[in-house]
Amino acid sequence: MQDILFDFIAKYISLTEDEKNAIRSLDLFRSIKKGTILLKKGQKSEEEYFVLKGCIRKYYIIDGEEKTTAFFTEMEGLVPHCVMNNAPSDYFISCLEDSILTVTNPGMGVEVNAKFPKFQVMCGVLSEELLAKQQINFDEFKISSPEQRYLNLLQNRPDLIQRVPQHQLASFLGIKPESLSRLKARILGKSKEQLHFLT
Repeated sequence: MQDILFDFIAKYISLTEDEKNAIRSLDLFRSIKKGTILLKKGQKSEEEYFVLKGCIRKYYIIDGEEKTTAFFTEMEGLVPHCVMNNAPSDYFISCLEDSILTVTNPGMGVEVNAKFPKFQVMCGVLSEELLAKQQINFDEFKISSPEQRYLNLLQNRPDLIQRVPQHQLASFLGIKPESLSRLKARILGKSKEQLHFLT
């Protein structure tokens, strides 16, 4: 798992052996079982997550119903708002699959950045990328129909279709599970028509 993390970091900065050893010494890696709740509503936390393997889900419970707002899979990170504002969390985070995560906290970041300033540069770039991605995703969600949202998912994150239970996927798309079933059938029907037209 260390090698996966080091390969990811290498996309942004080059690491010396001393820097790799410093990361190894931090005890970052956690194997977490499917179904584990990492963060509950009302809980305070300093834990930041980066997914090396697996899938975690962010969701709210509103009027007794789960509303999924995000999935995080391999090479994606999540810093809960409660870490940044030191307030109780508004939402839940749980593991959808057996996962391997790096778990850090702001104190670790300060320590590593003090020893190795180039990490600060990488964190800055990563933060900008994450913010831009979230803004694009939010804008696309607001202006697109459920069908467009599903097609975007098929194009950009097809693995989620297989990995995520249908009711959670429907919640993420902002529709009911039965609407998602109809949507899938309609899109499949269109695909077959196009295929028939081409042959």
